[in-house]
Amino acid sequence: MTTLILTVAGADRPGLVAAVADVVDAHDGNWENSQLGELAGTFAGVIEVSVAPERAAELEQALRGLDGLLTVAVHTGSDAADADGRHLELQVLGNDRPGIVREVSGVLNAHALSIEELSTETRDAAMAGGRLFEASVRARVPASVDLGVLRADLERLATEIQVDITVA
Repeated sequence: MTTLILTVAGADRPGLVAAVADVVDAHDGNWENSQLGELAGTFAGVIEVSVAPERAAELEQALRGLDGLLTVAVHTGSDAADADGRHLELQVLGNDRPGIVREVSGVLNAHALSIEELSTETRDAAMAGGRLFEASVRARVPASVDLGVLRADLERLATEIQVDITVA
Protein backbone atom coordinates (compact mmCIF):
# COMPACT_ATOMS: atom_id res chain seq x y z
CA MET A 1 0.00 0.00 0.00
CA THR A 2 1.01 3.58 -0.59
CA THR A 3 0.70 6.06 2.24
CA LEU A 4 -0.64 9.50 1.38
CA ILE A 5 -0.66 12.42 3.79
CA LEU A 6 -3.48 14.87 3.12
CA THR A 7 -3.55 18.38 4.51
CA VAL A 8 -7.00 19.93 4.35
CA ALA A 9 -8.32 23.41 5.10
CA GLY A 10 -11.49 25.34 4.39
CA ALA A 11 -14.27 27.42 5.87
CA ASP A 12 -15.90 25.32 8.58
CA ARG A 13 -19.28 23.82 7.75
CA PRO A 14 -21.06 20.49 8.08
CA GLY A 15 -20.00 17.66 5.78
CA LEU A 16 -16.30 18.40 5.25
CA VAL A 17 -15.04 15.16 6.83
CA ALA A 18 -17.73 13.18 5.01
CA ALA A 19 -16.70 14.71 1.68
CA VAL A 20 -13.07 13.62 2.12
CA ALA A 21 -14.07 10.20 3.48
CA ASP A 22 -16.37 9.61 0.48
CA VAL A 23 -13.55 10.33 -1.98
CA VAL A 24 -11.10 8.10 -0.08
CA ASP A 25 -13.64 5.28 0.08
CA ALA A 26 -14.57 5.61 -3.62
CA HIS A 27 -10.92 4.85 -4.45
CA ASP A 28 -10.66 1.91 -2.03
CA GLY A 29 -8.46 3.94 0.29
CA ASN A 30 -8.26 3.40 4.03
CA TRP A 31 -8.42 6.35 6.46
CA GLU A 32 -5.65 5.47 8.94
CA ASN A 33 -4.88 8.42 11.24
CA SER A 34 -5.95 12.03 11.46
CA GLN A 35 -5.80 15.22 13.46
CA LEU A 36 -8.66 17.53 12.52
CA GLY A 37 -10.20 20.58 14.11
CA GLU A 38 -11.79 23.97 13.78
CA LEU A 39 -9.80 27.09 14.57
CA ALA A 40 -11.26 30.59 14.20
CA GLY A 41 -13.91 29.43 11.73
CA THR A 42 -11.50 27.42 9.58
CA PHE A 43 -11.58 23.63 9.53
CA ALA A 44 -8.10 22.17 9.07
CA GLY A 45 -6.25 18.95 9.54
CA VAL A 46 -3.88 16.23 8.50
CA ILE A 47 -5.04 12.78 7.38
CA GLU A 48 -3.01 9.62 6.72
CA VAL A 49 -4.57 7.42 4.05
CA SER A 50 -3.36 4.12 2.61
CA VAL A 51 -4.29 3.16 -0.92
CA ALA A 52 -3.17 0.61 -3.51
CA PRO A 53 -0.26 2.10 -5.50
CA GLU A 54 -2.17 1.84 -8.78
CA ARG A 55 -5.05 3.94 -7.32
CA ALA A 56 -2.93 6.68 -5.66
CA ALA A 57 -2.80 9.09 -8.62
CA GLU A 58 -6.53 8.64 -9.26
CA LEU A 59 -7.31 9.34 -5.59
CA GLU A 60 -5.08 12.43 -5.62
CA GLN A 61 -6.87 13.75 -8.71
CA ALA A 62 -10.29 13.12 -7.16
CA LEU A 63 -9.28 14.97 -3.99
CA ARG A 64 -8.45 18.01 -6.14
CA GLY A 65 -12.13 17.96 -7.08
CA LEU A 66 -12.94 19.10 -3.53
CA ASP A 67 -11.42 22.51 -4.33
CA GLY A 68 -13.93 25.18 -3.40
CA LEU A 69 -15.11 23.08 -0.47
CA LEU A 70 -11.65 22.32 0.91
CA THR A 71 -8.11 22.98 -0.18
CA VAL A 72 -6.35 19.61 -0.18
CA ALA A 73 -2.61 19.05 -0.54
CA VAL A 74 -1.36 15.48 -1.00
CA HIS A 75 2.08 14.27 0.05
CA THR A 76 3.52 10.78 -0.18
CA GLY A 77 4.34 9.38 3.24
CA SER A 78 7.57 7.60 4.07
CA ASP A 79 8.65 4.75 6.31
CA ALA A 80 11.65 6.70 7.59
CA ALA A 81 10.36 6.98 11.17
CA ASP A 82 12.87 5.97 13.83
CA ALA A 83 11.06 3.17 15.63
CA ASP A 84 13.94 2.73 18.09
CA GLY A 85 14.02 6.36 19.23
CA ARG A 86 13.14 7.43 22.74
CA HIS A 87 10.25 9.80 23.28
CA LEU A 88 9.79 12.75 25.56
CA GLU A 89 6.48 14.21 26.63
CA LEU A 90 6.27 17.68 28.04
CA GLN A 91 3.57 20.02 29.25
CA VAL A 92 3.85 23.80 29.24
CA LEU A 93 1.54 26.04 31.27
CA GLY A 94 1.77 29.75 31.94
CA ASN A 95 0.42 33.19 31.23
CA ASP A 96 -0.08 33.62 27.51
CA ARG A 97 2.37 35.83 25.65
CA PRO A 98 3.92 35.83 22.17
CA GLY A 99 6.95 33.58 21.65
CA ILE A 100 6.31 30.60 23.96
CA VAL A 101 6.14 28.06 21.11
CA ARG A 102 9.21 29.61 19.46
CA GLU A 103 11.21 29.47 22.71
CA VAL A 104 10.27 25.89 23.65
CA SER A 105 10.69 24.54 20.12
CA GLY A 106 14.04 26.34 19.90
CA VAL A 107 15.39 24.42 22.92
CA LEU A 108 14.09 21.14 21.51
CA ASN A 109 15.64 21.91 18.12
CA ALA A 110 18.98 22.82 19.75
CA HIS A 111 19.06 19.26 21.13
CA ALA A 112 18.00 17.73 17.76
CA LEU A 113 14.59 16.56 19.01
CA SER A 114 11.89 16.06 16.39
CA ILE A 115 8.41 17.20 17.43
CA GLU A 116 5.93 14.46 16.54
CA GLU A 117 2.87 16.03 18.14
CA LEU A 118 2.16 19.54 19.36
CA SER A 119 -1.15 20.68 20.77
CA THR A 120 -1.68 24.19 22.12
CA GLU A 121 -4.56 26.21 23.47
CA THR A 122 -5.24 29.49 25.20
CA ARG A 123 -8.05 29.99 27.66
CA ASP A 124 -9.26 32.50 30.21
CA ALA A 125 -7.48 32.28 33.58
CA ALA A 126 -10.43 31.72 35.91
CA MET A 127 -9.10 33.32 39.11
CA ALA A 128 -6.34 35.67 38.01
CA GLY A 129 -7.82 37.13 34.85
CA GLY A 130 -5.88 37.28 31.61
CA ARG A 131 -5.16 34.29 29.38
CA LEU A 132 -3.38 31.01 30.05
CA PHE A 133 -1.30 29.18 27.45
CA GLU A 134 -1.07 25.41 27.57
CA ALA A 135 0.90 23.08 25.31
CA SER A 136 1.45 19.33 25.11
CA VAL A 137 4.47 18.13 23.14
CA ARG A 138 5.59 14.65 22.13
CA ALA A 139 9.08 14.59 20.67
CA ARG A 140 11.46 11.91 19.41
CA VAL A 141 14.81 12.01 21.19
CA PRO A 142 17.97 10.79 19.42
CA ALA A 143 20.11 8.36 21.42
CA SER A 144 22.95 10.90 21.42
CA VAL A 145 20.99 13.43 23.49
CA ASP A 146 21.97 13.90 27.14
CA LEU A 147 18.59 14.05 28.87
CA GLY A 148 20.11 15.74 31.93
CA VAL A 149 21.39 18.64 29.84
CA LEU A 150 18.08 18.87 27.98
CA ARG A 151 16.12 18.98 31.26
CA ALA A 152 18.45 21.66 32.62
CA ASP A 153 17.96 23.78 29.49
CA LEU A 154 14.17 23.39 29.74
CA GLU A 155 14.24 24.34 33.45
CA ARG A 156 16.33 27.42 32.64
CA LEU A 157 13.89 28.37 29.89
CA ALA A 158 10.88 27.88 32.18
CA THR A 159 12.41 30.32 34.65
CA GLU A 160 13.28 32.85 31.93
CA ILE A 161 9.84 32.94 30.32
CA GLN A 162 7.91 32.28 33.56
CA VAL A 163 6.02 29.13 32.62
CA ASP A 164 5.82 25.67 34.15
CA ILE A 165 7.40 22.95 32.01
CA THR A 166 6.81 19.36 33.11
CA VAL A 167 8.90 16.65 31.44
CA ALA A 168 7.83 13.01 31.43
